[in-house]
Amino acid sequence: MSHRRAAQMLASTLAVTAMTLAACSTNDSPTTKNTAASGAKSAASGLKGSIAFNDDNLAKLRDQLKQALAGKDVTTAKVAVVVNVTAAYWTAARAGVTKAAKELGVDAVFQEPTTQDIGQQLSIVNTLLSQGRTGFSISAIQPSSLSGAIGTAARKHVNMIAIDSPLTRFKDQAPLYLGTPNFEAGQNAGNAMKKLLPGGGDVAILVGSLTATNATQRIAGFKDAVKGSKIKVFQTYNDNGDANRALQNASAAMQADPGLKGMYGVYSYDGPSAGQAVQSTGRSGKVVVVADDAEPKTLTLLKQGAIEATVLQQPYQQGYMSVYILTAMKVLGEQATLDIIKPYLDTDGYTLS
Repeated sequence: MSHRRAAQMLASTLAVTAMTLAACSTNDSPTTKNTAASGAKSAASGLKGSIAFNDDNLAKLRDQLKQALAGKDVTTAKVAVVVNVTAAYWTAARAGVTKAAKELGVDAVFQEPTTQDIGQQLSIVNTLLSQGRTGFSISAIQPSSLSGAIGTAARKHVNMIAIDSPLTRFKDQAPLYLGTPNFEAGQNAGNAMKKLLPGGGDVAILVGSLTATNATQRIAGFKDAVKGSKIKVFQTYNDNGDANRALQNASAAMQADPGLKGMYGVYSYDGPSAGQAVQSTGRSGKVVVVADDAEPKTLTLLKQGAIEATVLQQPYQQGYMSVYILTAMKVLGEQATLDIIKPYLDTDGYTLS
């Protein structure tokens, strides 16, 4: 599936990424609410927003998978969706898993480590493998840490796909990535920051991991977008999946650089942490915040002007489509399922976005 860019500036593509701004009104979706607000700086910058997700094509794919499964015994499928941390961002994914499991009549579970702890995530995966799960989708905290579990899954003929963060190095075992084109999402955030800070200045990056592929790709995309501009990445702060630490990092960034002009929040809670920090110090609008994702706090702070723009994703679809795809892989076979999915893939032949 080619990247179907919306007409509005800086809208990313597809089922999992779009952009909304404090100055634009959006439609309701499983993960966004109406975010109409004042946003004078966003309006003056010329930024335009969109929620141009790819739901229509994903609905077509779902219907094709459902038709292929019709009349077949799906009870052999036991699906697991494992994410990277307990966060409001993943609430919609859990809802997607529940809905798809009910529609198909399959056994599906949703698991999340309480913190962004590699050992805890690995323990969850190994436990589920021992319990006879037939398919996994996973947002890996650190891909290399899962090599043993992925090898075990392959030997047991357990299907695996990546969500949220690609498992590029394990394409043979996890041949599909369901999620955002992360480099592009980072570019969108960087382009928004350039528009919002035409005079440039120091910008800090807040992130929950320095090893997860989605994080490294988004940061790389952001830096690529601001390259050659007057924007300078002052420092990258890692909070290891801890929202409280992210808030501390945001405050520390402003203290370390009194002339700080902006912050980019990479993980879902990083944006609200940055927004709260600038709001509590009376610097809303003076320190520009561009955030990823649409946590409820992000949308509130967007309306209040403490966050200027957010690049949205649809975690709902990551949970929902995981159940359909992994059920099909078990019942129809991996290759037969991938053949159905192939026309919907991005040009890399790996990403369903």
